[in-house]
Amino acid sequence: MKKADEALVAYLNREEIQALLDAPGATTAIGLRDRAMLHVAYACGLRVTELVSLRLDQFDSRTPPSIRVIGKGRRERVLPLWKVTAAALNAWLKVRRADGAPELFPNACGRAMTRAGFEYILDKHASTASKEQSSITKKRVTPHVLRHSCAMHILQATGDVRKVSLWLGHASMQSTEIYLRADPTEKLDALAMGVPPMLKRGKFQVPDKLIAMFKEVGRPV
Repeated sequence: MKKADEALVAYLNREEIQALLDAPGATTAIGLRDRAMLHVAYACGLRVTELVSLRLDQFDSRTPPSIRVIGKGRRERVLPLWKVTAAALNAWLKVRRADGAPELFPNACGRAMTRAGFEYILDKHASTASKEQSSITKKRVTPHVLRHSCAMHILQATGDVRKVSLWLGHASMQSTEIYLRADPTEKLDALAMGVPPMLKRGKFQVPDKLIAMFKEVGRPV
């Protein structure tokens, strides 16, 4: 079978991610919801379907706070939350309507949010974040880019691709190897272990004294 080109994964660096997380306002309920969604999506490396289907009962506020994620194939994983992620989530829950859908992040009408709904939210805040980090304008920010960003930052922090696989809920390590190809820091060890060729082609200059010595030795006695 003909193989298709496999491009490197696209992801945001830490400065770009921070600008994106700071983009939603914190003075309205919608802003607090969007901020919490972005924090959870990035910190947990969620697929968009995992994010919009999260229910209230999947968040455990006990110490340490965590999220129970139901991924592909109904595989479950429990992910602890950073303090800043838990803080953003708790700030949203304080203003969230008690009635309506059981989803953790309902839409403005109180019903379950769709994939397209979150993609619209992400695109809006990415545009705002690009004013702080202009490099974002050169990237297409999608829900899966947030997932890739989480994976790359975990890999760079731990150097262990197995931890990335467990965090993302991959069924096999083969799915996680794409991040090794995209991370230049993983190649630095190999670069440090190798010895670059230091010799350069050039001309050999024979000193005049050495030539005179050869002539002296070569004279008949």
